[in-house]
This record gives sequence, structure tokens and C-alpha cells, in this order.
Amino acid sequence: MQDPTRDAAFSLLQAVLTKNSPLDAALDALPPIEARDRAAAHRLAAAVLRHTGTLDSVLEPLLRREPPPAVRNILRLGAAAFLLLDAPPHAAVGTAVDLARSKKLEPFAGLVNAVLRKVVAGGREALDELDMPRLDTPSWAWASWGAQARIIAAAHAHEAPLDISAMPGFAVTGGEPLPTGSVRFPPGTPVGELPGFIEGKIWVQDAAAALPAKLLAPQPGERVLDLCAAPGGKTAQLAAAGAVVTAVERDKARMGTLKGNMKRLNLTVETVLADASTWRPAEAFPAILLDAPCSATGTARRHPELLHLRKPRDIATLTKAQDALLDAAAEMLAPGGRLIYAVCSLQPEEGAARIDAACARLGLRREPLDLPELPDAVTPQGDIRTHPGLWPELGGMDGFFIARLVKP
Repeated sequence: MQDPTRDAAFSLLQAVLTKNSPLDAALDALPPIEARDRAAAHRLAAAVLRHTGTLDSVLEPLLRREPPPAVRNILRLGAAAFLLLDAPPHAAVGTAVDLARSKKLEPFAGLVNAVLRKVVAGGREALDELDMPRLDTPSWAWASWGAQARIIAAAHAHEAPLDISAMPGFAVTGGEPLPTGSVRFPPGTPVGELPGFIEGKIWVQDAAAALPAKLLAPQPGERVLDLCAAPGGKTAQLAAAGAVVTAVERDKARMGTLKGNMKRLNLTVETVLADASTWRPAEAFPAILLDAPCSATGTARRHPELLHLRKPRDIATLTKAQDALLDAAAEMLAPGGRLIYAVCSLQPEEGAARIDAACARLGLRREPLDLPELPDAVTPQGDIRTHPGLWPELGGMDGFFIARLVKP
């Protein structure tokens, strides 16, 4: 009997792990199914993606030879259902066997049955003997995160909460106020049902993602340039603070999302569909926010496929683009103006190294930032470095690097 949840979860894993598709895009490509089944499939596939190393470590001793990728993904789904999501043993095994048969993998149905029965016989206590944070993190990422690797990797095991930013003066109810001004709700909270969403008073934005615009500290009436602006959370912050915002975005679809968000929030901003590295305004800006495209490893809690899709070689390509954007931003910044550079990355090459190089190359001055609400995030250089292991008692936050540069 075909299980729509398992079938959809299998499609998601195949898309991510064999076609390098982002999980959200794979979700969008699913055939129509019940919302409940879709949510359950996403939860199951995400559990596999968060804990692929752990699941493979459990399965490996039970396999005499490497099965085809599709069969391994079926085994991962069955093991994850039992070990991680507390599915009953018979359901975890039976649905995986049925899935193998439905995918024309009948010759492997016996293997799936035998292996998963052994997984079930071993019990969930088998996980207690494993170093799950290390197993579930690629070696290149673990090495790059240094002393914080274990606390970051441990935080990746948990689904991220829902954080909300609000219009000035609007009181968000029902959530937990955070020290930096965001309001937090439990994972899976339907944002569309929260008071203020339909009225355009709130928007979704991780607490760490809200810091760059906060640290730029725009003044009412001040001209602010928002580079690489979509989907518009930071744009909304700047405009809601009273700044006169010009938002630049090169991707047409993402610009459409930004415009839609500004319309829902009743905010007016100037939008420019252009490549920020080559576009130039008629007049320099006193304040610029550059949220540069990056590896996005700081958002792995929300996008568990990221560490599967990213490769070390990607970082070199991204840092070149970041340098080009910093060069452009410096050119568009008025003398005495300030520039906030931000990336939702945990990789040091995309953070402090880019600022060191920009100061040496462009004659900009690094100006230390202060964040009394989160002193542990301030680096010795005066930059901000957040990661998922911060605020463990509150549920963590995304990984961001933020620096402030001033043009003499």
C-alpha cells in the first residue's frame, strides 16, 4: 500500500541528494497532496538530511555492499522514522518495504525488510553510542568552525523557531520577546494565523537576520541603499524606521517577492532591478546595507539540505563576488558614510577575512560594533558573529557575520 507521506519524502530526498535541488524547490515540485501529508513528508525528509551521517553509521554495518542511491534513501527514511521520529517498528519497516516495491525496486524489498528489522532490534539506544553532531557535519564545515564546531553542530539537530519583526509601536502577542527586539514562537507556528500578519504589521525574520539593519541605525529621512535586498526583511526594517530606501536586487523573481512584501506591509521604497556590482546611483549614499550572497551555512537549521549541497570550492567563488560587491558599495558610499556588511554564513572566509581585505584594498576603516543585548556575539575586532549555539536557553539563532565600515 502506497503511503503518500513516505512517497513524498522519498521524492524530496531524491531531489536533494541526487539532483542537488534545494529542499524548498523540491517541495514546490511535489504533486498535489494533503497539507498534512506534505508537512509530514517535509519533517521526515528534513530529519534524514539533518542526520544523514548518523543514519548511515547505523546502516553501514548491516550492509554487505553499497545499495543503489534510491535504496539507500529508502533505508534512511525507514531508519529515521523509527530512530528519530518515534514511528512504531512495524510502520517504519512496513512502509519502507512498500515504498521499495512502489518504486519498482522489488528486488531490494527483502534487503530493506531485513536491514530495517535489525535497526529496530537494535533499539533507539543505539544512538546513545554515536557522536551525532560530528557524524552529521561534513568534515570541511566542522574544521572551518573551529572551537565552536560542536555547539553549532549540536544546534543543527533541532528545528529553528519562528522569529517575528514588527512595525514600530505594534505589540506582538503570544510569543516570547527576545533581548534584541524580535519575538519568538515555537517551530512550525503558522505565521499567517498570527495577529498582525494580515494587517501588514509583522513579518518573518530570524533574530540574527534583524541585526544588520538594527546596527546600521538609520535615521528618519536618511537616504539608505539596500544592496542585494530581496526578500525584503531588512528593507522593511529600514523603511519602517523612516529611512528613504533604495532597494537593489538583480533577480527578477526575488524582486517580485520583495515588492509583494512591501505591498503587504504598506511600505514605500524605491526598487531597482540591477546587479549591485555594476549599477551606480546618481548620488552617493550616507548609509549602505550590503547583505551579500553567501554560502548561507548559518541557516542550516532552517535549510538542512545546505550542508549537503555546499562544497568547499563554492566558498572561493562566493568570496570573489563578495569582494566585488564591497568594491561597488565603497564607490557608492559618501565620504564619512557608513556601510554594514552582512552574510548569513558561518565560514570565516566570508566574514572577517573579507573585511580585512576590504580595509586594506579600499581604504575603509572598520568601526567596532556594540551589542549590549548579546555581548557574546561581539568579536575582539568589534564585528558581530552569531551562530546557532548562542542563546541555547532561548532556542538559538541563525549564523551571521556583521561588520561596520566607514569611508574617511
